Amino acid sequence: MKTPRYWKTRNILSDILLPFGLLYALATRLRLKLRRPQKVNTPVICIGNLTAGGTGKTPVAISLARLLKKQGFNPFFITRGYGGKLQDVIVNPAQHTAAEVGDEPLLLAAAAPTIVNADRYKAALKAEYAGADIIIMDDGFQNPGLAKDLSFVVVDGGFGLGNRRPVPAGPLRENWHRGIKRTDAVIIIGKDNYNIAKLIYDKPLFGGKIAPLPPHSSANCIIAFAGIGRPEKFYQSLRDLDMAPVETYDFPDHHRYTPAELEKLIARGKELNADIFTTSKDYVKIPLSLQKHFKVLQIDIAWEDEAMLSGFILNKISRRG
Repeated sequence: MKTPRYWKTRNILSDILLPFGLLYALATRLRLKLRRPQKVNTPVICIGNLTAGGTGKTPVAISLARLLKKQGFNPFFITRGYGGKLQDVIVNPAQHTAAEVGDEPLLLAAAAPTIVNADRYKAALKAEYAGADIIIMDDGFQNPGLAKDLSFVVVDGGFGLGNRRPVPAGPLRENWHRGIKRTDAVIIIGKDNYNIAKLIYDKPLFGGKIAPLPPHSSANCIIAFAGIGRPEKFYQSLRDLDMAPVETYDFPDHHRYTPAELEKLIARGKELNADIFTTSKDYVKIPLSLQKHFKVLQIDIAWEDEAMLSGFILNKISRRG
C-alpha cells in the first residue's frame, strides 16, 4: 500500500477508523507483553520503526552492516521476507527472485548474507550456524520472538508521526511513548521537520540523511516510478540532483510489476526520449530481460557523526549479558 494521505492529519476518515486502530495497538501491546523473547549467543541489533511506510530502515540496516564490517565483524541480516514465498533460506541474489524471497532481502543480500524466516529466532540460529558473529534484524521491533541486544527506531524526519494515531487510522504501529521506552536509540533520517527530537527525552539520538549517488543519464528528460511507502522521497532525491522527472508513476509498496505495466513505462520512455529511473527496491523486481530499459538511483546514508554511532554500537554489544 501507499502511505494514505489521511494519515497526515486527524480527519473524518481517520476518526471512523480510530476504533480499529485502538484494537490494533492493543493487540500489539498484548503480543509484546505475553511472549517471552528467546535469546541466542550472537549479539542481535534490531533496526525497526514505530510508523508504517518507508522510514529508511533498510538503507540504515545496510549502512550499519558496512560500519560493522569496517570493525572486522561478519554481520548477517535476518528478515521475514515480506512478499516472498520461500522461508528458512539464505538468499542468493543470483538465484532467487523477489517473488521467492521478497524485494528487501535481495537488497540486503547484496551487502551481507541474508536469511529469510518469519520466525526470527530460527533465522538467528541459522545465521549463527552459518558463521555470523553479529546479527542485524531488518524490521521486527514489534516482533517478540527474538531477544534484542540493541534496538534502533528509525524515524523519517520529513514525515514525522503523521496524525499520531495507530494503523489503520494513522501510521503508528504502536504507542509512541511505549515504543520509545523500549528502544535503545533513535535515528532520524533527513531534516527533523516535525521536531521529533523534542519527543525523545532519555535516549541517544543519531541523525543521517539519504545520500543519492549521482547517476549517469544522457537523455533529454527522465521519468520515474516507484513502489515504496513514500514515492515522493524518491522523486525529491532526483530533484536534488537536478534531475526533475517530467512524469512520475506511483505504485503500492512491495508492488509486483506485470509485464504490461513495465512495457507501458518503456513505451512512454521511448515516446519522450527519456531515461526511466526507479529505486533499487523496485529494480530487483523487474525481469532480467527488461532491466536494460531502466536505470537505478543508488542511495547511501550519510551520518552526522559516524564515529559516535559506531562507538555506541560497539559499546552496547560489548556489554551484553
